[in-house]
Amino acid sequence: MKIVVCIKQVPETNDVTIDPVTHNLDRRGLAGVMNPFDKNAVEQALQLKDANNDAEVVLLSMGPDDYAESLREGMAMGADAGVLLSDRAFAGADTLATGYVIAQAVKQIGAVDLVLFGRQAVDADTGQVGPIVAEFLHQPQITYAASLRLSGPNEVTAERLLEDTKQTLVATLPAVVSVRSELNTPRYPTPRNIQLSFAKPLTVWHHDDLDLDDSRLGQAGSPTIVTKVYAPEPVKRELTPLTGTPTEAASQLIKALKHRQLI
Repeated sequence: MKIVVCIKQVPETNDVTIDPVTHNLDRRGLAGVMNPFDKNAVEQALQLKDANNDAEVVLLSMGPDDYAESLREGMAMGADAGVLLSDRAFAGADTLATGYVIAQAVKQIGAVDLVLFGRQAVDADTGQVGPIVAEFLHQPQITYAASLRLSGPNEVTAERLLEDTKQTLVATLPAVVSVRSELNTPRYPTPRNIQLSFAKPLTVWHHDDLDLDDSRLGQAGSPTIVTKVYAPEPVKRELTPLTGTPTEAASQLIKALKHRQLI
């Protein structure tokens, strides 16, 4: 069984600025960490590997060279290998363009049974890339999985946790699943595994290493357009004291709410 876990490196700080030209997050010079939700996906892959001795876990990420740090962290957790997609042609991609390149990389890896994602990245919070990859791969998908298990030779069963309900879904492999943080508690890399991670293969693929349609790449291949990013004006609040007896105060409150058309 071959499992690919797609991870993203996100800024370690909340003090992120917006590029005035592209209106995207400006990550230049910022230290990065593995997206917290992606750690749950890595942990789930490793648990499936622990239960299936011949399973292989490959980490996949797209970004600049320093994203290798998060791939090494995942390999120190126990993943077998890492693949970094890094090329200027991929820069400025929205979720559609990102999903396209990742899907092409999954095809290049070959014979992948299961692709795992964290539910969303904490820097953009879209949760779109996993489903987009599933569509490009023409594979079934399950999102918001709070539990996941192999339920047959070629199928997985997941409990999908939504805002006000739960669903139990079965998907035939190969499939794409995005997971919630409730799924597990990610393990910490041991000093021994950190040392071993540097002996594991980390491959960097550039534009020419993949079968790509250039019209789908980078900012030029991204249909999403951010026209404006701004901080909302602070709400001005006016304090209106309520006086008199409880009955009089209640009457004043009702009158004030009606005046503001809140009741």
